[in-house]
Amino acid sequence: MLEIIWKSLRGFLKNKGRTFLTLLGISVGVAAVIITMSISNLGKQALGEEIDSLGMGGLSISLNDNNAPLTVSELNEIEEISSVKSAMPLVFETSTVYFHNQTLPVCLFGIDRNAESAISLKLLYGRFFNIGDIASYSKVCMVDSKFAETNYGTENITGKTITINNGGNTDKYEIVGILKTGSGLIQNVMGSVIPDFVYIPYSTMQKNMSSNNFTQIVIKTGDDESYEALSEEVVQKIERGNNYKNAYNVNNLAKQKDTLDGIIDIFSLVLSAIGAVSLVVAGMNIMNVMLVSVKERTREIGIKKAIGAKNSMIAAEFLAESAVISLFGGLFGIILGNAVIYIGGAISGLTIVPQVDIIVIMLIFSAAIGALFGIYPSLKASKLRPVDALRYY
Repeated sequence: MLEIIWKSLRGFLKNKGRTFLTLLGISVGVAAVIITMSISNLGKQALGEEIDSLGMGGLSISLNDNNAPLTVSELNEIEEISSVKSAMPLVFETSTVYFHNQTLPVCLFGIDRNAESAISLKLLYGRFFNIGDIASYSKVCMVDSKFAETNYGTENITGKTITINNGGNTDKYEIVGILKTGSGLIQNVMGSVIPDFVYIPYSTMQKNMSSNNFTQIVIKTGDDESYEALSEEVVQKIERGNNYKNAYNVNNLAKQKDTLDGIIDIFSLVLSAIGAVSLVVAGMNIMNVMLVSVKERTREIGIKKAIGAKNSMIAAEFLAESAVISLFGGLFGIILGNAVIYIGGAISGLTIVPQVDIIVIMLIFSAAIGALFGIYPSLKASKLRPVDALRYY
């Protein structure tokens, strides 16, 4: 077997230019699939981290009926459920802030003091809201580091004030904390499309909006919890407490993340299929090259048969040559694909982890492509009659 492989290596090294072009075709196809699958996996990982960091790893309770209550009473009832790890009220409004004679649209969130654990906010400077801020309707706020860096040229702007329009009330708020929300990927990639995030105490926001209701209650649970069962339990408990029916909507945010992952998988599959088509085209090129090789080596085949070489040996030699060309092309494609991914990761600041399973699959697939498209040339070579082959010049 080693002798056959060695002969196949010598065979395609005789025509380096032609062999290089053949290898290039396989390499491009393999690299395309590697890049596509790696981007898909990276996208799912980044999306999962971002969704979790925004508090979207569990359940979200909102209103179907605006006349129904979603207040501190419902929040306390939800917190009594044993499988609920944490629950946090959330009030939301698209708003405007004013500073340095500038006007900036923002997403304004009213949050509780336990937002650090409930929606995984990371504090860079300053402090989180405390009990006093919530109880006294304090005019304090927290902003993300992107807001601070873009508008003030530095991340640490604690102690400065900005003017926020909330519920028609325009007041000055002291910045007490600078946050980095998750990986910041969504905001960094989308740029100006997604507004900056500003956070104030939910009690202050409710007072300004003259409402006791929350926009949502975000629920965090254990990783192994059944979201469907918990959704039913939550709705039944709060509906029993206020005698409302079908008034609450439960969003399984973890399931939505799975749906987004599925969409990414579909796009990845389509793009990978396009890459696979290029592999098939490269395989046909290998078959053409091997047919030319058979024609060029007809006399050599005749001599081998004349001194006792069997048809199976001739077929194995050409089949091995085809598979080796394809395998080497696959190796170069893997190197090329991972190099592109690593360079892209370095430029974007993302951490790239090699996908060993993809690498192994592509090696096997590339070798299989070569073997498959090498069958016909190898059979043609093995069926040459010695007397006809020896006449060939």
